[in-house]
Amino acid sequence: MRSYPANSPHAAARLVALTMLADGHVSRIEAQALERLGLPNALGLSVNALSEVLQGLCEDLLSSSQGDWCRPVVDAALVDALLAEITEPGLRAEVLRACVAIAEADEQLADGECVVLMQAIQHWRVGVPGQHQGSLRHV
Repeated sequence: MRSYPANSPHAAARLVALTMLADGHVSRIEAQALERLGLPNALGLSVNALSEVLQGLCEDLLSSSQGDWCRPVVDAALVDALLAEITEPGLRAEVLRACVAIAEADEQLADGECVVLMQAIQHWRVGVPGQHQGSLRHV
């Protein structure tokens, strides 16, 4: 897995990309939500740069699968390693908001998306963004 500097826009975007991939594919609805909500800019990247991070993550996941195509996209050790790259509280909150928005975009929370979101909440010890509005009610 390639590494990015701690708290960099690329490290933050990779967690959003992981949330997008957590159900096994990137849906058009998630990609549209990403742009509609201005998440690339909020994370400090262009749409193209975020696409490159997503592509890099896909390449890294494929190369680390070692032919095991039945393995889940998201595992706890990977999520923890990526979460550890974000240490600034404000950036953590922004990344978690972005991940929740992407996970909720298709109105379904897949198991992999829940893993990413719940580990972020536990690892970073933060409250659920938008909890008062019913966000993550299915988790």
